[in-house]
Amino acid sequence: MINPIKNKKTIGITGASGALGKELTKLFRQKGYKVIGFTHSKTDYVINLESPNEWIKWECGNESILQKHLEKIDILILNHGIYDLSRENANYENSIEINALSQFKFLNLFEDIALKNESQIKKEIWINTSEAEILPALNPSYEISKSLIGQLVSFKKNLLNKDTKKKLIIKKIILGPFKSELNPIGIMSPKFISKKIYDLANSKSYLIIISPNPLSYLLFPIKEFFNFIYCQIIYKYK
Repeated sequence: MINPIKNKKTIGITGASGALGKELTKLFRQKGYKVIGFTHSKTDYVINLESPNEWIKWECGNESILQKHLEKIDILILNHGIYDLSRENANYENSIEINALSQFKFLNLFEDIALKNESQIKKEIWINTSEAEILPALNPSYEISKSLIGQLVSFKKNLLNKDTKKKLIIKKIILGPFKSELNPIGIMSPKFISKKIYDLANSKSYLIIISPNPLSYLLFPIKEFFNFIYCQIIYKYK
């Protein structure tokens, strides 16, 4: 959970150069947190009061080399992704690699780091899976990749052993359409989204849902409930 000012944590944000990443960075910096921004962009970034304190450039598939940087982070926000409308097979592969498998690699790396953490303060990881996990986004490759990471996160969370639960908090962020370079007709603003994420992060809820669609507030908790029951059955009969 986010602590008072005297116990400020280090926040890691992937996709920090995107619309939402910039707003999250700006907000956490304003609140006095140290922010480490992870980006695919090859552009050189200046350091100022609204940028991350530190930029880390990386590429999907090379997540393992980021371990030393991840070890310094208390709360990791997985926010990177692509939204490509092409119907080429390569787009499906890229979407699955970037939107799903890359985020899952980050989750596994951060879990290993959390287990070795000797501090009494739990590590946290927040994963932005999107409404497209179960609702249409008019983009099949995006929907498939978000459905995959959504299921992976649900199973990972529900199948954590007792030792890991003492060390790691997992939160799933479900966002409706917001304005960005990927989605210029999004309904919500990145600034609004970032503030809601910050405000809702202090709740004990695993799900952080921010959407103008009332169905999201109904369907996602139901889906997570059935995933929980399924995982309990796995535990009982394995």
